[in-house]
Amino acid sequence: MTLPQHEPVSASMKSPLALGIDIGGTKVAAGVVDGNGVILEELRRTTPGRDARAVEAVIVELVHELGARHTLASVGVGAAGWMDLEDSRVLFSPHLAWRDEPLRDTLEAMLGRPVLVTNDADAAAWAESRFGAGRGHDRLVMLTLGTGIGGALVIDGRVERGSFGMAGEFGHQIIMPGGHRCECGNRGCWEQYASGNALGREGRELAKKHSPMAAGFLAAVAGRPRDITGSVVTELALQGEPTAQELVAEVGDWLGLGIANLAAALDPALFVIGGGLSAAGELLLEPARRAYSRNLTGRGYRQEAVITVAELGPNAGLIGAADLSRVRTRPARA
Repeated sequence: MTLPQHEPVSASMKSPLALGIDIGGTKVAAGVVDGNGVILEELRRTTPGRDARAVEAVIVELVHELGARHTLASVGVGAAGWMDLEDSRVLFSPHLAWRDEPLRDTLEAMLGRPVLVTNDADAAAWAESRFGAGRGHDRLVMLTLGTGIGGALVIDGRVERGSFGMAGEFGHQIIMPGGHRCECGNRGCWEQYASGNALGREGRELAKKHSPMAAGFLAAVAGRPRDITGSVVTELALQGEPTAQELVAEVGDWLGLGIANLAAALDPALFVIGGGLSAAGELLLEPARRAYSRNLTGRGYRQEAVITVAELGPNAGLIGAADLSRVRTRPARA
């Protein structure tokens, strides 16, 4: 299944506004996006747990609030999970409660307007290929590191979803048999070692074991280990906290190993790293590059892909969802 190509939009061309919504395990972000990928206004809400109906209510609230201030031509939603792209059903979402959920039909009935629903990583990859780090590349892999690991593959200006609409779920390749239990039901999935959740888990474990190495973590969360998240550890690492930097580097090692596996299968020229954990920048990417080079099949006798941070940051998903909805609703040329 492939998503459509998009024609380049000139800065001088007036393009209708689209609303993009990115649903993650911890937040729902919405933004009004113009034809050049620029966000004109953005709102965020906390994801209401694993309650599917509550998540849908948040989406409707955001559409109504932004729609009251902007004339919207289309609405696009990027949701984590495996999609039946023909019917826009969320077949399974590891971090939310959707199981064979007719999300598009539900939202269209609630909003009274057409809605495009796509995988959140597909949306992010589309945005980066159009407006961000992937410009000029005809083949790239996008990895979004947040609650889990989302993924997407762009080939010749199209997002490739495979025969059954489930390509790109790279976070659920089993990288450590018998390892940590994953929300998907398996053990040892890549996202259990190279995601924001993994980073937070390692920080909490240090704190719960009363390790002196966790003193900085506990100081940052008023002594409550349960409040140590991937975002907390990332921020401390950026501030120079040694243990936080060590944990980020360990996650980077796992990231590079998984990327080497993807390179063996897909051989792209570019890996774009997005999601909340990408805020760690080179603290994450430099260890990832070293691990990638160390584990790459045919190393020393082949070209190596570029591994770079996403230019659009955590907004890539909502920008891509908005832009894809604009493409799908554009009238056909006479």
